[in-house]
Amino acid sequence: MNTNDLKLFEAVAHHGSFTKAAEVMFTVQSNVTARIKNLEEEFGAVLFTRSNRKVELTPAGETLMLYSKKLNHLIEEAKRSIGKNDEVRGQIKIGSLETMMTIKGPELINYLALKFPYVDLELKSDIRTGLINDVMNYKLDAAFVPAPLDVPELSQIKIKDEQIVIVAPSSFETLDDLLKKTPQKAIVFDQGCVFRARLDSWLVSEGISQYHKTVMNSIEGVVNFIESGIGFSVLPQDIISKFYSNRDIKTFPLPPELALMTTILIFRKDVPPSPALEAFINLCENQVDQF
Repeated sequence: MNTNDLKLFEAVAHHGSFTKAAEVMFTVQSNVTARIKNLEEEFGAVLFTRSNRKVELTPAGETLMLYSKKLNHLIEEAKRSIGKNDEVRGQIKIGSLETMMTIKGPELINYLALKFPYVDLELKSDIRTGLINDVMNYKLDAAFVPAPLDVPELSQIKIKDEQIVIVAPSSFETLDDLLKKTPQKAIVFDQGCVFRARLDSWLVSEGISQYHKTVMNSIEGVVNFIESGIGFSVLPQDIISKFYSNRDIKTFPLPPELALMTTILIFRKDVPPSPALEAFINLCENQVDQF
């Protein structure tokens, strides 16, 4: 076993694929398969469950991942301590909801590039549950997700509070007009989306348990459908103010208990952060007021 074997192991776990791991590590799949087989023989345990659809860590694989991360952290620290160049280098993968990616993604990348030019940042958008699972399964180094979150294995830092509003076609003069329309039609993201959950909770509080759903997978699509009069939705006020203030739509407030969403940054407690991730976490802690 050598450090490159562990890098291949981490790449397979990260991408859930031997083929993809080979691509990103600039090798062939047969080499990746052989190195993982050697690791499994050396440790006397199966490290991955394999199926036609995906590759996932076994409990033994998760244990090795913890040690692999720790070893990589120690090696990076040694390089920084012994080497002449103390610049922070590395790659990190960060996840967030699409709404935060739209508002803060470019700004975050630019600021990180300014402060840490040798750190490569890869961003991924997903729903809350997907982001949490990816951090837990080592596929993301950290993620911005809505609070509250009670997962003992994860550390969390409060990033920002934001207002969530009802977004409707401009033809509705009041919220009562919107609620009186039958059948109720809403534009929503996939099941598991935090904004869809807020919309469901609000409608239930208004005595509406059934409504027609049009599912979209982009903010632009949601706003376009609202503007065309197809239905209404729930989105962050910042999104509307910054990007869609000139569109033919109207916003209404949600009840106070549903209107506030707190975003937190989560990352694993049991894995020492790489220098690049540590720099990112410190940046987020020091720039909370800027989010």
